[in-house]
Amino acid sequence: MKKKLKSALNRIRNLVVNPRRYFTKIVADGNMEESMLRAFLYGLLGGCLVLFIRLMGGATITLGSIFTAIIIVPVLAVALLFVLGGLMMLVSEITGGERDWEIAIKGLASVFFIYPVILVLNALAFNCVSMWVISMLVDVYVLFLFYNISLYCMRGKKSYVLLVIAIIALFMLTVYATDYRIGWFMLKNAAATLTCLI
Repeated sequence: MKKKLKSALNRIRNLVVNPRRYFTKIVADGNMEESMLRAFLYGLLGGCLVLFIRLMGGATITLGSIFTAIIIVPVLAVALLFVLGGLMMLVSEITGGERDWEIAIKGLASVFFIYPVILVLNALAFNCVSMWVISMLVDVYVLFLFYNISLYCMRGKKSYVLLVIAIIALFMLTVYATDYRIGWFMLKNAAATLTCLI
């Protein structure tokens, strides 16, 4: 257990310090089950952490909230992995990168440690300002990861990857600059978002 934890921490450190070296090592080997399991387990971890935070905050824990934490959130994590995999394949097609579905899924699954972190950060938002700050920081970091996966894992042409990332960033800015941000915030933390409407 200690060895696995150390390996996971080293993987995260390598991703932060040298994403190019980390992502270029990802290859297709026919083992996608590990990626799906990783997404599910990180989803389970995130769901349980959010449930714990709500419990510490004095919220009433119901059977529905427990079911959501241990079933719905992990399943959504796996579904999100495949949705993002499809988006990654589209971006790769545009940027002239790899056209291998497995590499896309493996690249995304390798950064799914961020999923429980995002869930926890969103759950910690307590008012409109904190919702804005957390949401923007998280979205920028996710965009940074998406850039690195597109460039180094999927091996897209850098100029095209930059163009696609710029377009996605512009779309995100449009969402934040309009009332559509309320819907985006509601998906993350409904209670904190409601303070933006007062």
